[in-house]
Amino acid sequence: MQHKLYSNKDILILGLMLFALFLGAGNMIFPPLLGQAAGTSVGTAVIGFLITGVGLPLLGVMAIAYTGGDLQTLANRVNPIFGIIFTIIMYLAIGPFFGIPRTGTVAFEIGASPFLPESVNPMGWPLFFYTIGFFAITYFLALNPTKLVDRIGKILTPLLLGVIGILVIKSIVTPMGELQKPTEAYANSPFFKGFLEGYLTMDTIAALVFGIVVISAIKDKGVTDKKTITSLCMKAGFIAAIGLTLVYGGLSYLGATSTSIVGAADNGGQILSGSASYLFGSLGTVILALAITFACLTTSVGLVSATSQFFVKVFPSISYKTFVAILSIFSLVVANFGLNQLIAFSLPVLIMIYPLAIVLILLSFYRWKNESYVYSFALLFTGIISFVDGLAIAKINITFLQDIFSVLPFYSVGVGWLVPAIIGALIGMAIGNLMPRSKRSESIA
Repeated sequence: MQHKLYSNKDILILGLMLFALFLGAGNMIFPPLLGQAAGTSVGTAVIGFLITGVGLPLLGVMAIAYTGGDLQTLANRVNPIFGIIFTIIMYLAIGPFFGIPRTGTVAFEIGASPFLPESVNPMGWPLFFYTIGFFAITYFLALNPTKLVDRIGKILTPLLLGVIGILVIKSIVTPMGELQKPTEAYANSPFFKGFLEGYLTMDTIAALVFGIVVISAIKDKGVTDKKTITSLCMKAGFIAAIGLTLVYGGLSYLGATSTSIVGAADNGGQILSGSASYLFGSLGTVILALAITFACLTTSVGLVSATSQFFVKVFPSISYKTFVAILSIFSLVVANFGLNQLIAFSLPVLIMIYPLAIVLILLSFYRWKNESYVYSFALLFTGIISFVDGLAIAKINITFLQDIFSVLPFYSVGVGWLVPAIIGALIGMAIGNLMPRSKRSESIA
């Protein structure tokens, strides 16, 4: 009878909440830039982008529900020490170090900065006062996580979908121009380039964090059966995935047709601003500002809530309300360093940890004898490759290792960790089958 506690309307609202949590400002900025750079190869590039920007996040939500409801439970399959360390790193990355501050900074640069006089330096006091207001609202909305479904699913998400839909539909009805030739990276390997661009959304990592928000919302309705919770998470995840696919496809098309009007842009924000202004005039700028603001705010609230819930478990003597305040204030401070600095610092870290998250998710749907060996070897081999790749992005080159790794399949397109991950899993399976079943494996089988 558990499933009767959740109606189809409740599932739809839950799915819309999850969609809004994923659709942050970065998610709106990267697809237009991908579209413009990919040009005539935009279709292939979008497919790659959708795998890391939609498919893996969907699997991430399902993995959290399937394995018991939080990231640490999943990471503990490797080792309890790895579980707590990896979980803390993931929450800090998607939370106060990168994800949460980025929502405030991007919201300001696209949602507020265009309305400032040219004589005003936007990166000074205007940014400071804007982020005070932004994170004050975040603090208020995140204080009561049980109301996230109502506040986001019923109010903010429809507004967000409305403003995005207006912009995308207008660009389809009255295209700005023809598709251009792809840049070199997209001409050579559009699929893998799009695949790597999906890292920047941070949605696969976010899925491991947002899973607990969705599960908490389901439990607040009185649902306690694990199978029912997993089923509801899957349904909500599919709704969110459909929404993200439509938005990403539409924004990529907008970017692909924008070159003749906007010119070659440095970032997706410029493409969105120029396109909105061309398609709707001054009203377009207002529409864009609303879309960005709503996208950033919903993501910020979700991240603050999920991160606070996690750290309450780690430090139970500190209240949820206190952690919401700490995260909001810390994120306010970090946001004032500026968007460029945040992106520059976060990219090497994402290159290091994103493959680990992908492998962890993919392994979670099957159980092996002595599975810790499978997880450990797969993640070890993955981590070595991704760590060196991350250092290279940070301009720290370990030449002799890079020369050795260059023989790996797909290494030249940034996915050199894939084959080592498979080999590591196979080695772990072989060792696990040779060893007697551990007591831990028996207890969780």
